[in-house]
Amino acid sequence: MYSSIFGGITTDLAAMVVPLDDHMVHRGHGVFDTAAIMDGYLYELDQHLDRFLRSAAMAKINLPFDRSQIRNILIQTVSASKCTEGALRYWLSVGPGDFYLSPSGCLQSALYAVAYETYLPEFTGSKVITSSIPMKSPKFAVMKSVNYLPNALSKMEAEQNGAFVGIWIDDEGYVAEGPNMNVAFVTEERELLMPEFDKILSGCTARRVIVLAEKLVREGKIRGVRVQKVRVREGKMANEMMLIGSGILVKPVLQWDDQIIGDAFELSGKEGPVTEAIFRLIVEDMRSGPPSVRVPVPYH
Repeated sequence: MYSSIFGGITTDLAAMVVPLDDHMVHRGHGVFDTAAIMDGYLYELDQHLDRFLRSAAMAKINLPFDRSQIRNILIQTVSASKCTEGALRYWLSVGPGDFYLSPSGCLQSALYAVAYETYLPEFTGSKVITSSIPMKSPKFAVMKSVNYLPNALSKMEAEQNGAFVGIWIDDEGYVAEGPNMNVAFVTEERELLMPEFDKILSGCTARRVIVLAEKLVREGKIRGVRVQKVRVREGKMANEMMLIGSGILVKPVLQWDDQIIGDAFELSGKEGPVTEAIFRLIVEDMRSGPPSVRVPVPYH
């Protein structure tokens, strides 16, 4: 773990702490992001870091260091951890100071980072439900802040109903996102369809999928890629449905509420071939993609 409060990296679990008077803890005034670690490389570190800094600006949090310094700290944290397969999660808060609402008593913003082991998720089908938990307003939905109570409640609601996650629907009746992942579909016309990012978090993995899916277009496996508003009925009647995020990569959805995905097709209730192909593309990209998405970690 790295902490700017202590000014360094520690591998002692007992020292991996955050002050209770940090406004990220008691006021939720902080932002975060995550990058996967695969085979000793950080995947899409720069893409996640760019979003992290955009979120910090939206949350009016001053940077304790410049971008290059933060990037170097994150890489050094993974190096010290010796973790070659896992994830790096990092936070920026307005810092510790007091228990008031205003951050005026916080003398310095704080940067924290933790590297931890995780394993490549399995490609298995899932069920989702329509979430009854109100989704965040666009201003807060597009910002990756630590305010994840709606997300946690949505996940809990899904689990209580035998589902993996809940799917949020926006105030106009369009498909939005899951609690910590994007949603995509394969239409009857064999197009990859993804909701617009104007009211939801701009998923780094989802945006990478849009780029990688062009290979499937060239191979004739899909006809094209569209990013536009998606009605619930259109989503439920799709040939395939998938969840996309850095923690799950690409996860097929076999059922949404009472609707079996692909019910009108031969794929009814089965993991779809396009979804599986996209999963394989992401895994391949994590293991052998270009330098723009793979940053080597100099382990010592």
